[in-house]
Amino acid sequence: MRLRYVLLWFAGVDLRLTLLAIPPVIPLIHRDLHLDESGIAALSNLPVLVLAASSVFGALLTARLGARRALVIGLLVVASSGALRGLGPSIPTLFAMTLVMGVGIAMLQPAFPSLVRAWFITGRLTLGTSIWANGLLSGEALSASLTIPLVLPMVGESWERSLAIWSVPVFVTALAFGLLRDRPGDDMPVAGARWFPNFRDRRIWALGTFQAAASLTYFGANTFTPDYLQATGQGHLIAACLAALNIGQLPASIAVGFIPMHVLRRPATLWTVAVFTLVALAGFIFIGGPVAIVASAMFGATAAVVLTMSFALPALMAPHHEVARISAGTFTLGYSLSFLTTLLSGALWDFTHNPATAFAPIVAAALIVVFVGTKLATIPDAAAPA
Repeated sequence: MRLRYVLLWFAGVDLRLTLLAIPPVIPLIHRDLHLDESGIAALSNLPVLVLAASSVFGALLTARLGARRALVIGLLVVASSGALRGLGPSIPTLFAMTLVMGVGIAMLQPAFPSLVRAWFITGRLTLGTSIWANGLLSGEALSASLTIPLVLPMVGESWERSLAIWSVPVFVTALAFGLLRDRPGDDMPVAGARWFPNFRDRRIWALGTFQAAASLTYFGANTFTPDYLQATGQGHLIAACLAALNIGQLPASIAVGFIPMHVLRRPATLWTVAVFTLVALAGFIFIGGPVAIVASAMFGATAAVVLTMSFALPALMAPHHEVARISAGTFTLGYSLSFLTTLLSGALWDFTHNPATAFAPIVAAALIVVFVGTKLATIPDAAAPA
């Protein structure tokens, strides 16, 4: 069981390791490829759009092959396409390989809740989810915080080669999962299992919108922090703020695993998360300096709480054979909202020439946590012991 904990954590790392290698090298991409802010927003969030469009195929892959095999295929796609993003360098190659990488991540995500449901008894579903969610957030922290001080100097300040470096651990994890043997009770293909999400299901809409709140906070901050700090004369804070944003998520994701879900879904808990998000935004925009670093850590912590909850809830609300399709629907809606809103934020910055407007989605995220989160508490759980 300990080996499975470790593998689950490393697979979670690989969900974001290559994706979050982009924000630290955005100034270098600006220099070499001359993308404007709308282009940078599209590049940073293209995988999010692909996640929205392709998550249903991840559910299909999980239903037909089983969660472990789906993970292996997805990891191989992510590793190979992530390494090829800097080939050229050219804008078509960068965007094309980023798109393929997003497809690979989309193949992976619906498999995780199914695998957790198969590997853990019902009382440990939240803990199992917090393990891979913590891995996911650790992957964000690793590539976001180590690219500038460690990886770029290793590769001669080449953003192209730095992207390739971050694909190596993904290949290793794929190999480890490929060598893992299934055992009785593991998640295997389910004959006749339905995989396409039922978008008339109110659970999917509530979960998707709730998950979008985490993405709006995290991806919004990650996408626009580097250029916002440059525009406001605080470029020296970029590395520290990105590191704080990503590292701030880690303790929050672990804590969620040990807090009962009925406590997390209480209105008081949700209001606390929303208030902390807005306080962080005010400190980041109106005070800046060292406060911006603290605010970035708060963004990370609040986003992690919401994200981990949204990952755990499908496995609690649905029977085992329904988990993958519920999760796929949740990812489709959540990432669609996140991509469109972040893209509009970049366009708003370009139109108004006011850098602060790019962070408007974080206000929307706080409102979602309060008003949609309380609705989730009224939806009954359906999980039975695995």
